[in-house]
Amino acid sequence: MKRTLLILLFLCSNISFAQNKSVYSKKLSAQEVDTIFSEDLKNKLKIEYSINKVYEFNDNLGKHYLVLTLKETKCGNEYINCNKAIKAYCIDYKNNNYNLKWNLNDFILPNGNEVSEEFSISFWTKFINLSDVDANGIIDPIIVYGTKGLNDFSDGRVKIVVYNKGKKVVIRHQNGISDYERIAKVDAGFYMLPYKIQLKVKEIMNNIEENNFGIFPYKWQNNMKSKKLILDES
Repeated sequence: MKRTLLILLFLCSNISFAQNKSVYSKKLSAQEVDTIFSEDLKNKLKIEYSINKVYEFNDNLGKHYLVLTLKETKCGNEYINCNKAIKAYCIDYKNNNYNLKWNLNDFILPNGNEVSEEFSISFWTKFINLSDVDANGIIDPIIVYGTKGLNDFSDGRVKIVVYNKGKKVVIRHQNGISDYERIAKVDAGFYMLPYKIQLKVKEIMNNIEENNFGIFPYKWQNNMKSKKLILDES
């Protein structure tokens, strides 16, 4: 009897390990990116900007690639590069075929933004999350990007985008030097996300503040506990 129980425990632990091992993400090297994303494939997927980074991730739905691209421009003077637009692609890989699952794009605001003129936009890869946060065998990408204004990140914008069960949920934040200029808008769908994913997003927001990429309105944590859609200094 004891031997049977030990065998069962061993098999269960092996199954659990195999399941966990099948869920992973990694950043591809420049050589891997060039090998996989040939000019023909980029044309097929309509990837129009320069590829910045590519992440491979695998879960119970299969293998995927997150491709982050930038459209560069000159700013300040001719020796400084900025990005005027960004685009991300989520690509499924199955049976030797690459197919677009979804994409997102954004760009710097034109002159006349009510807070500050924007000079550049970029993906903030140090905050991007490609892990199985709620342990259901499926990776729900959390993508973070932002802009720079006259005072660098201090008056740019921040966006946190979560993909869950085919739906996109966004938190949009406007930074500002003065308290009254800072305002964050939370999609109502955020509060319907799995609780662990909500916690992960709040952890990312804390990290953004700790790394001086943004300042969210005072008591934003309490306001999100109350499921508020507008976070400001009022």
